[in-house]
Amino acid sequence: MTSDTRPCFRVVLLSALLLSALSPRIASAAGEGDVSDGSDVYDSECADCHSARQGKNKKGPSLFAVVGRHSGTQQGYQYSDAMAHSTIVWTPEKIQAYLAAPKTVVPGGKMKYDSSDLSAQDIADLLAFLKTLH
Repeated sequence: MTSDTRPCFRVVLLSALLLSALSPRIASAAGEGDVSDGSDVYDSECADCHSARQGKNKKGPSLFAVVGRHSGTQQGYQYSDAMAHSTIVWTPEKIQAYLAAPKTVVPGGKMKYDSSDLSAQDIADLLAFLKTLH
């Protein structure tokens, strides 16, 4: 390496090291969720009505493997007609929209939850947790 390229090489190397050290913080700022924090959000906001266990329904259907599932298809749960006939696939984006306004996303549905007290980070954390349920 010539003396002309050493400063440039050092800048590139230093930039790469700095970026790798900051990447978890950057991901978090971009809306990545934390599974552990999401479990806490689930426990405080969802667990009274929904189970995370496969096949265990409560007031609401089990949320086991909910991400990617078609709406109204959880075995053994009595859905509203609106939800049973919905064509929703529960993507993270659709779950987020549903939590924000369940009666708008599925008019005639049973869900009475209002997520207005949750921050965007709480929602991201909850979605990260729900993605682990499979």
